This record gives sequence, structure tokens and C-alpha cells, in this order.
Amino acid sequence: MKNFIIDGHLDLSMNAIEWNRDLTRNIEEIRHLERGMTDKPDRMNGTVSLPAMRQGKVGLCVATQIARFVKPGNKLPGWKSPYQAWAMTQAQLAWYKAMEEAGEMVQVCSRDQLERHLTLWESPADHLPVGYILSLEGADSLVTPAYLERAHAYGLRAIGPAHYGPGTYAQGTDAEGGLSTQGHELLKEIERLGLILDVTHLNDACFWETLDRFHGPVWASHNNCRVFVPHNRQFEDRQIIELIQRDAVIGTAMDAWMMVPGWKRGKSSPSGMGVSLHQVIDNIDHICQLAGNSKHAALGSDLDGAFGKEQGPQEVDTIADLQKLPVMLKARGFQQSDIENILSGNWLRFLRKNWP
Repeated sequence: MKNFIIDGHLDLSMNAIEWNRDLTRNIEEIRHLERGMTDKPDRMNGTVSLPAMRQGKVGLCVATQIARFVKPGNKLPGWKSPYQAWAMTQAQLAWYKAMEEAGEMVQVCSRDQLERHLTLWESPADHLPVGYILSLEGADSLVTPAYLERAHAYGLRAIGPAHYGPGTYAQGTDAEGGLSTQGHELLKEIERLGLILDVTHLNDACFWETLDRFHGPVWASHNNCRVFVPHNRQFEDRQIIELIQRDAVIGTAMDAWMMVPGWKRGKSSPSGMGVSLHQVIDNIDHICQLAGNSKHAALGSDLDGAFGKEQGPQEVDTIADLQKLPVMLKARGFQQSDIENILSGNWLRFLRKNWP
């Protein structure tokens, strides 16, 4: 299908369970139902729903489970024990399964399932199920590394060891230090089970330590370039080059603070800061220039990652507006084959290479 899009990172179940959003509705309905609500930063500004994904030909995504365990003294929001965090991920899993039963979504766990899903999306039907590859963002909800085998059994196919702050297994954004002993054990288990390691959110020390110890498939589901926003959440060039050498794919994220320097949440605006899909293309192009080709840059929008249109590219009212990218990429000099790589081809090549 022309301009078929794979989004490398969406927090669908978090929005459904914690935000209490009915993602089977269209965006206008969701925003209407949230009028007057102030408990979440993006109320009335959400950009992602299943109908909007279908409209934008976002037929497959890497969809997360996410529940941070916070130890005493950690001021980040989260759950007070790993058992509670695990329970939240299971509630999120139950939502995905409910969406499957309703015909809204379908889980994609293997190369055969991937090919069947792609064939399905070649049909002219209006209400096609959105495919999802299950990923765990931040590993702290795994009570022990042994829990990973349970997760693999229910379809988990990718995992990021860290999120924001300090973690049980690895250190994330804005945290210091390296992998723990449990983190070393977790990497061995990830490799044994054949899961994809997502290096997004690892601090610099854990990034290098992880790649030194791990020998399986690696990607970065949603990570931008430090050359544009000088913060440890982004990758510096030598990290990008290392990932390219590992044949990884890097999904460009669309959270405004990762796109322009100096963004202040709740105060800055996309129009005021000039946040645009052009910056998305800047990040994509930078990866392509470092690689010397278009085989490692992709999309990992994170458009529902606790922000909405108030903190995203100003051209994006809903995720369907990702379909503006092909024309913009062409205007920047990308060939059609490059555009296809970026929209979905690179994720597909990676999965076909690494999935049995």
C-alpha cells in the first residue's frame, strides 16, 4: 500500500487505562468527552485514536505497556512496588486483548503474522484492524528477570530497560550510573528469548554498557538527535553511528521538547516555538547523512506520550496528519524509495531480518 506507515512508538494502552480514553472513538468525540477535565496535561488535545490511525494509514505500530516502579525518595510519578507496576501492565495487556476481540486491533508477533497483516491492509475494507507489536517501556515492572519469560509468552517482542530516572535494571533519562547486577541478568534473558532491545531512554553510560554486553537485535523506537536539542534524552552522533553499525532503526519522536531547544512545558506553544514536521525531517535527514543512506531512519512519533497537539508539530491535529510527511520529504529531496523506507520499509526490513 502506498504511504503505509509504521509508527515505532505509541502508548495506546496507557491512554486507554490511565487516561480512560475510548480509543475506538474519533478524535473529536474524545476531545468533546474531555471538556473541563484537567487531571492530565493533554486533556482535549489528544491526537491518537484507532480511527485516526486508519485514516492516516498507520496500520501497524509498536505499542507499549508502561508502568514505572518508584522507590522511596523518587519524586517521579509511578507505582510503589514492582508488583503493582506489573499488575498495571497486565491491565494494559487486557485492554489490547479486548481490542483484539472487538476486531479493532491484532497482535503481530512473528514474520508470518506480519506478512498476513500487510496483505490484509492491501484490501479496500474501511475498518481494518490496527496491528500492534507489543513492547515494554521501562523494565521495572518486571518483578525479577524471570518475569520476562511470562511476558514473552503473551507476545512481548521488544523491551526498553529504562525510562525516566533511576531504575532497577538500568538508568534512564536524567539519571546517572550504569547497569545493575539485575540489569546484566535481564540482558541475558532478553538475548535468550530473542526479544528486540530498545535503547531509547538509556543514559549514556548504560547505552554503551548495554551495547557492549548485548548481541541480539537492537532498535531505538523513539529517539532524536542531540545535535538539535542538547540533552541526554537525545542521541549524540557517535551513538547514532554505533546503532547504524548494529543495523538498528531509529524512530524520530514528535514531542516538542525533543524537537526544539528551550521548550517549557505548559508555557511554550508549537506556533510560538516554531515546532514543525520540518524538524522531524531534520532529525531523519541527520540520521540518513550519518548513515550515507535512508535505511536506518523511521518514525516513532510518541504522539500520545502524555502530550497532544499542545506539544507536537503544529501541522499535526491528529496522527492521520503523518500523511503530510511524504510530500514534505519529497520537497526536501528524498526519493520515493527513501520515503518508503522511512514510512515503513525500514521497520519491515528489520523485523523480517530478526523475526523467525
